[in-house]
Amino acid sequence: MIAAVILIALIVALAYCAAPVLAWTVGFAAWLAALQFVFHCQVSAAVWAVFAVVAAVLNIVPLRRAVFTGPVFGVFKKITPAMSQTEQEAINAGTVWWDRDLFSGKPDYNRLLSFPDPKLTAEEQAFIDGPTEQLCGMIDDWKITHELKDLPPEVWQFIKDHGFLGMIVKKKYGGLEFSNYAHAKVVTKIATRGGTAAVSVMVPNSLGPGELLQHYGTEAQKDYYLPRLAKGLEVPCFALTSPYAGSDAGAIPDFGVVCRGSYTHPRTGEHFENVLGVRVSWEKRWITLAPVATILGLAFKMYDPDHLLGDKEEIGITCALVPTEHVGVEIGRRHFPGGSAFMNGPTWGKDVFIPLEWIIGGREYAGQGWRMLVECLSVGRCISLPAMSVACGKLTTWTTGAYARIRDQFGLPIGKFEGVDEAMARIGGYTYQMEASQDLALTGLDNGEKPSVLSAILKYHNTERMRKTLNDAMDVHGGKAVVLGPRNYLARGYQAIPIGITVEGANILTRSMIIYGQGAIRCHPYVLREMKAAMANDGAEFDKAITGHINFVISNFVRSLWLGLTCSRFAASPKGGVTATYYKRVTRLSSAFALLSDMAMFSLGGSLKFREKLSARLGDMLSGLYIATASLKRFERDGAPKEDIAVMSWAVENALYDVQVAMDGFLANLPSRGLAWLLRCVIFPWGLTLKPASDRTGTKVARAMMEPGSTRDRLTRGMYIPQEESDAVGVLGHALNAILATEPVEQKLRKLARDGKFKTITARERLAEALQTGLINQEEFDAVTRARKLKRDVIMVDDFDKKLEQHDDKLLQRLIF
Repeated sequence: MIAAVILIALIVALAYCAAPVLAWTVGFAAWLAALQFVFHCQVSAAVWAVFAVVAAVLNIVPLRRAVFTGPVFGVFKKITPAMSQTEQEAINAGTVWWDRDLFSGKPDYNRLLSFPDPKLTAEEQAFIDGPTEQLCGMIDDWKITHELKDLPPEVWQFIKDHGFLGMIVKKKYGGLEFSNYAHAKVVTKIATRGGTAAVSVMVPNSLGPGELLQHYGTEAQKDYYLPRLAKGLEVPCFALTSPYAGSDAGAIPDFGVVCRGSYTHPRTGEHFENVLGVRVSWEKRWITLAPVATILGLAFKMYDPDHLLGDKEEIGITCALVPTEHVGVEIGRRHFPGGSAFMNGPTWGKDVFIPLEWIIGGREYAGQGWRMLVECLSVGRCISLPAMSVACGKLTTWTTGAYARIRDQFGLPIGKFEGVDEAMARIGGYTYQMEASQDLALTGLDNGEKPSVLSAILKYHNTERMRKTLNDAMDVHGGKAVVLGPRNYLARGYQAIPIGITVEGANILTRSMIIYGQGAIRCHPYVLREMKAAMANDGAEFDKAITGHINFVISNFVRSLWLGLTCSRFAASPKGGVTATYYKRVTRLSSAFALLSDMAMFSLGGSLKFREKLSARLGDMLSGLYIATASLKRFERDGAPKEDIAVMSWAVENALYDVQVAMDGFLANLPSRGLAWLLRCVIFPWGLTLKPASDRTGTKVARAMMEPGSTRDRLTRGMYIPQEESDAVGVLGHALNAILATEPVEQKLRKLARDGKFKTITARERLAEALQTGLINQEEFDAVTRARKLKRDVIMVDDFDKKLEQHDDKLLQRLIF
């Protein structure tokens, strides 16, 4: 009995620690020896012989390859699905970073906590406090979206003159050369004031000619275009998507054929004859800044049927820079994105001849366009749309928190009703998650990483949380958010939700195909090595990878069972206190996720690629683990403030609960029901034990949003807060402070009314009566009068003439009650 217990303990210890084959061999040899010489049990020669044979097969590499891994390699090569060139380039794009730790089953939290905190330089902070603040002050979003349907000329000029279009351009070319963190914070601040301006600034600094030029352009292209982009002399756009290829950008039908031709340079007027170039035809849609662009980044498929460049006929996707005044380039028409007025429209051209030197990077980069695009997209996806989502969270947190405290019903601020505070907790919690997730990814970007998997997680989950926070904010504001007008600071963002959900890859496809589809191959410690070995027919490398993979699976099986049985109580944590339990839960769920991932690939093989619902749930697991650890990292970065424990707990607990929900859904739908039953017993031996954040925690989050304080300040730091009482957002701060300051007087007045001390009827009359009878003094009267006027301005909505043309901005003159 003791020997059996020792054997079980030995197996658990070796598996839990992912011990190498040699350690297993020595351990079993020691156990057999102890069995025979310590416990005096007879171990036959046959048992020793079998052990010796197995040990030899496992430890002698040539023998192992001949008997085991070689045959497995043959089967693996047959069943591994072939990857297209675009798939290979997408998988090879970018780098893996903290996401690899989450895939390992054993996240290194010391590594996580050692990542440097992102910071702004003095120059970057000055730009945010100066030109960015000034730009926000110039933005009237209602005028832009309703009346002008464009940025005013002076705003466009300010953006160009102050280098907003060249934030990513290096200083040697006249750009600002900001960090990715600074870039994101500039976009965030602008987006809290107006989406049109934010998109107009965002796009030239995201996926577009500027970034592609810096990475791949020829020196001549850089020297000419980058200074002009930095100074705003060029307005760029990038034409990728078409009516026939939206999310599937690799399927663009636009094409160019290599040939000789003539052209006149649109900038210099110089004419060229018999030039080697490409005759391109394209039809593009949904291209931001296309109607006003001066330089068109164009993606097309390039062909060389006459072999003018070499033996290859199908060159591949190619990116070129084409001045929009070039003969045959058509721009100028617009699309009308809902809730916004940024310039977006189609561009097209038929048989437009361009020289090879207009290809980004020159002739040698012909056919390299897809690789260029996916590498740059992995960076842009971490910044632009996630930053706008963070801005939405900050705006809804700041405005909804204030509104819910100012607005009252049934004698109570509406934020103190539990149904309302539940929605508010989601707003605050999601805002915390969104910024934490983006800031961690930006840390990687600014330290040389290009986290392509994390960028997909950010793009999907931040824009989805943007949708949820806006929905909740609209519900809390009620009628205030229904009526369009200058006073409605939520409606345009609400109308614009589909933009973020759709662009840079539709969210449905990002969740179901990209996050896990790319992550499983890139982040898994062994899968990509196995696939590369199969493609290279490298049996030796496959042997190393598959033996490590098997050990990995065994380890995560045992770890998942142990951590599940013990509810992760004995797992290590880098911190004590309130966060210790969360780190331990992440370890448990990370091991379970790694096991489920391997079992999915084992049981479904290549068909997992087409099981999008299962793939989506696996992606949800990885995403939830990332969001939870990013939230923990943020808490430590902020100095682990006690005031933020509630919002941090809400963010982490709900992220981990989402992981559990995804695991439960995955096991409920895994085709192999026997395997699903076994995995459920291993991972959830006590059932689904994780719960979302409690109502009590949510109430703490909501209350922190309604009161001026450090938690509210940290949740909304970096947003633009106008100071004018005449501003729809600015008045909220003044009204909140006035309401809180006069609350004791208002309570006194309500008590006097209940006690029958007033002869008058209306609130205005009773306030005046209280002053006349000496129940309150003049200072209190003035403060209450001002607070009530501010409160009314917060609550009131806009009205117009019958044709909805003339807005009345003098609502306060109609005071009746």
